[in-house]
Amino acid sequence: MDDPFGQALGELAGVLRRVEGTSIEKTCRMLAEARRIVVYGCGREALQVKGFAMRLYHLGLPVAVVGDMTTPPVGEGDVFFASSGPGETTTVLTLMKVARDAGATNVLVTAQPEASAAALADFVLVVPAQTMADDQGPAVTSFLPMGSIFEGALFLLFEVMVLRLKSMLDEPAEAMRARHTNME
Repeated sequence: MDDPFGQALGELAGVLRRVEGTSIEKTCRMLAEARRIVVYGCGREALQVKGFAMRLYHLGLPVAVVGDMTTPPVGEGDVFFASSGPGETTTVLTLMKVARDAGATNVLVTAQPEASAAALADFVLVVPAQTMADDQGPAVTSFLPMGSIFEGALFLLFEVMVLRLKSMLDEPAEAMRARHTNME
């Protein structure tokens, strides 16, 4: 492994080039038009999703993270935005059912569009990367461990989505910066 950074960056580029631009656009439109956005991810995906929620807040969008004490109930007009790379995460499945029953729109980011979570989604944004669902045996596509390539792709995907939303909402950088916490 002479150039592990080059290899990882090459893999990330390959994954992100296969994410459909129309799916990104539709997801951004759904988020921009939502009455309220509630997000969720498990494990390391949760870190990426929480970072995305922070940027959605900076854009002035009404967003909350499942698990925070201030998370409001979801309902009609809301988007429940969940990440489940393997598509079979029990918590995500349960929360998607709750959101669906409450009348919210389920948006799922996954690498497994045939999995159980996708069946509960109103819209699926596919990130075609290795996850823990396919990190062993002949299914292995990444030299990075477990779901690292999916999680890394989420970071860059979400940053590109923030740029698209910034343009869609005509939100100036100064307004985003003004919403950044001063409690650090």
